[in-house]
Amino acid sequence: MKLTPPTFGVWLIALLLGGGGIAARFGYIPVLAPHAFWLVVAGFGLLVAATVFSKL
Repeated sequence: MKLTPPTFGVWLIALLLGGGGIAARFGYIPVLAPHAFWLVVAGFGLLVAATVFSKL
């Protein structure tokens, strides 16, 4: 399996998703608090998908 680094745009979106999930978990963004876990999962999932698929 050939792995490729994610593009900067995908990396930035994943960073924002993960950071938003962590900030929500610690109470900085109370509106997103119920979805904090899934935001972090989506960020990591996006990074994995971008690493496996070369055109992301």
